[in-house]
Amino acid sequence: MPSGGRRAGAGRPRGSGKFGEATKPIRIPISEIETVLRLSENSFYRIPLYQSSVTAGFPSPAEDEIEQMLDLNELLIKHPASSFFLRVSGFSMIKAGIHHNDILIVDRSIEPTHGKIVIAVVNGELTVKRLHIQNSKVSLVAENDAYAPIEISEGVELHIWGVVTSVIHTV
Repeated sequence: MPSGGRRAGAGRPRGSGKFGEATKPIRIPISEIETVLRLSENSFYRIPLYQSSVTAGFPSPAEDEIEQMLDLNELLIKHPASSFFLRVSGFSMIKAGIHHNDILIVDRSIEPTHGKIVIAVVNGELTVKRLHIQNSKVSLVAENDAYAPIEISEGVELHIWGVVTSVIHTV
């Protein structure tokens, strides 16, 4: 009897697994197995987006027509491979609509330019501020008058982690 190779009737019949279709083995670095498992187990929800907008003034009759199904991942995350979430602690950005405990969506692939809200590490401390660049001078400006700008002078270590693209604020 020959050893090795394929044997008739051996193994699980094709398409009889959880997904009802043939499978393909893939190679995954050991360090990424948990990430791949987490991604494969997550459910992505498409939630209805109605055609009608809601007025913030006088009420208007609601329409029950759904414009499309909306996936918040597709709407809010343009570059998944370079994006991450971060929770806000503090009150320095309230005039920009960023409050304590909000969740920020940050994209590392966007160039941090003048006027963008950025996640920065200043001398080892993480902060969210508006990037201000003028005449080769760089500062990080709070959106709350109670906080002074952080001037980036010689000797100050600055690393920009990414640009804030969205704020998730719960009420």
